[in-house]
Amino acid sequence: MTAAQRKAEAKAQYNAFLAVCPSHQILGRISGKWVILVLSALGSGPHCDGDPRPMRYSELARLLAGVSPKMLSQTLKSLERDGLVSRAATATVPVTVSYELTELGLSLHRTVRQLKLWAERHRDDVAANQDRF
Repeated sequence: MTAAQRKAEAKAQYNAFLAVCPSHQILGRISGKWVILVLSALGSGPHCDGDPRPMRYSELARLLAGVSPKMLSQTLKSLERDGLVSRAATATVPVTVSYELTELGLSLHRTVRQLKLWAERHRDDVAANQDRF
């Protein structure tokens, strides 16, 4: 069996339920609240009804109420490192930095957007269940 065949076979056996599986680790990286909200914002703008577009850091910070500057910076760096977001700096005074979903990020955006929408639609149901509990 060639190295490429062994790699393809190992990939086919990924099991996210196992802590040692790379897909398990990826789920941990992409399941955070701020990751979901940043991907949703970049993918559709503030109201989830637009087209994906680049956004400046300050625009994201305004949109994501409650995110600290440190958390937003860490989240964007993590998403950039994972290849989900690209960062573009323009030489202006001060420097203009914008963030945009990559193709990989856009494919994940479609999933996390549904999670965000589900949370918005079912907030009252969850709250009612919490009260009954």
